Amino acid sequence: MKILFIGDIVGRTGRSAVKALLPKIREKNKPDFVIANGENAAGGFGINEETARELFSLGIDVITGGNHIWDKKDIIPLITKQDRLLRPLNFPPGVPGRGSVVVPLPGGISVAVLNLQGRVFMTPIDCPFRAAEEEIKRLKEQTSIIVVDFHAEATSEKVAMGWFLDGKATAVIGTHTHVQTADEKVLPGGTAYITDAGMTGPADSVIGVKKEQIIDKFLHQMPVRFELPGPPAILCGLLIEADEKTGFASSAMRLQLTYP
Repeated sequence: MKILFIGDIVGRTGRSAVKALLPKIREKNKPDFVIANGENAAGGFGINEETARELFSLGIDVITGGNHIWDKKDIIPLITKQDRLLRPLNFPPGVPGRGSVVVPLPGGISVAVLNLQGRVFMTPIDCPFRAAEEEIKRLKEQTSIIVVDFHAEATSEKVAMGWFLDGKATAVIGTHTHVQTADEKVLPGGTAYITDAGMTGPADSVIGVKKEQIIDKFLHQMPVRFELPGPPAILCGLLIEADEKTGFASSAMRLQLTYP
């Protein structure tokens, strides 16, 4: 089967890119399942009920999150009842929502999606490695196809997670930095890997924000209210092909499309 992962969707421009380009990807690559990181889909910071419902309506099966998942407080009522909208599993106990989901597909196949957050240069929460190990054992009882979104800053932490889960997960896909890396591969144990899937949002920007504002921030170190530019947009992601029975990946292909 084929699984499409869409990198961090940023604001209206990112959502517009998904709306325009996802049908073309479906026509050409025919993915069976679509996952997208949507933690910045609402105005570039956080996600709300309106934008979550919009992304689901575009054909995204599961939306993953990260450190910005709580930026819009009105997401809490939705995340407590919508099991296909994930937040990182390794938040402490008692946090609303869930960190993984198993989605049944036609033909008796199921796909599990696991969302984790790193700790290096980020808020120190529970250990993502131990959380992943325990949760994958549970998910394996339901399906062999397990896709991990590891939302982390440090490349070393992401690479370590890839090797840690090699042979245990179908794919380990890094998110958060908004810059697509060119190290997609299938690891020896059969796990597809990329350090960062990249961003789906404004192409002429600095990780989604108006480039002039970021440059000014670096030059003067003064507070700046970040704003998102409009098109052109870029859609970044990873297309994975995996064996339905074993769950092992056979290929990992980077995607990078522009719109308009």
